Amino acid sequence: MVNRIILNETSYHGAGAIASITAELAQRGLKKPIVFTDPDLIKFGVSKKVTDILDKAKVKYAVYSDIKANPTIKNVKDGVKAFKAAKADSIIAIGGGSAMDTAKAVGIIIANPKFADVRSLEGVAPTKNPSKPILAVPTTAGTAAEVTINYVITDVEKKRKFVCVDPHDIPVVAFVDPEMMSSMPKGLTAFTGMDALTHAIEGYITKGACAITDMLHLEAIRLISSSLRDAVANKPSGRAGMALGQYIAGMGFSNVGLGVDHAMAHGLSALYDMPHGKACAILLPTAMKFNAAKTGTKYREIARAMGVKNVDKMTMPQYRKAAVEAVEKLAKDVGIPADLKGVLKKEDIKFLAESAYADACRPGNPRDCSVKDIEKLYKSLA
Repeated sequence: MVNRIILNETSYHGAGAIASITAELAQRGLKKPIVFTDPDLIKFGVSKKVTDILDKAKVKYAVYSDIKANPTIKNVKDGVKAFKAAKADSIIAIGGGSAMDTAKAVGIIIANPKFADVRSLEGVAPTKNPSKPILAVPTTAGTAAEVTINYVITDVEKKRKFVCVDPHDIPVVAFVDPEMMSSMPKGLTAFTGMDALTHAIEGYITKGACAITDMLHLEAIRLISSSLRDAVANKPSGRAGMALGQYIAGMGFSNVGLGVDHAMAHGLSALYDMPHGKACAILLPTAMKFNAAKTGTKYREIARAMGVKNVDKMTMPQYRKAAVEAVEKLAKDVGIPADLKGVLKKEDIKFLAESAYADACRPGNPRDCSVKDIEKLYKSLA
């Protein structure tokens, strides 16, 4: 079997990483970037940390901030118009997955105009040209969109999210600076952090997993499980550990895929506007229990990476149970709800299950599942 690994051309890691943005622009001959960010990051001065650097270097730039938490087709089309109006040559995406996913879709459409309807980007679209250069500055430790070849857009009309997978969309440079994440509130830190853990666990057990990505995912699980509680408490060491852990998880899952947890979470976000990371986190223990029988000894290594003691003395059922319980304990400690009560409507379950089954993440799940299987998983949390 041949395994393809795609990563950024360049990435910077550590406090102060954003100081290298202007040097990268100059080196690449980029003179007119447009900044993609969201209104809250502007309101609370987070984006300003980057634009101040651009101002000091006298870099001319425009700003597009009409981006929702779950970016829509309209957000993308408006972003395309903003890019053209600014006569931009590149995008600086500042934010979480929303800003970066919007930037990816816009960058691809500018370089491949035949996909301007946005919907035709779903799945593995046959784009021919690389995206306009994207320089990504994550402000959350979760999506790892700065290093992945994936992005997700919400189709409001059809009440669903669709996943796009395209090697042409990966940002050329990532600036993973934990200081950009220090203003995240506790809830968002918890949700995005559990999203990163879901990436690492699903990527580790997915059908496409390989030796290279297994190495990445186990280290990501170790970093995230040992850092998330401190990150929620806004301790610098926790922020630094999460910044690195979520990026490493992205290096892995971007190349081998995810599973039924993400497939189900996309529908919850689209239908109820639930934060993506929160949906993933609530679903994770249930999805792990469903998949356990098809994971060999991998739950032993998940448990070990999460700090469970004496795993080598455990039987297979014991270490599988221990891995799930370690995830449940971490989720509880950072304030994740245990179920979907009060959110999930029983009349929506069939639609959600059908959407999850059609989702691009579902085929990678280690255990094959039907629409009926997915309905049962939703019902167990209702």
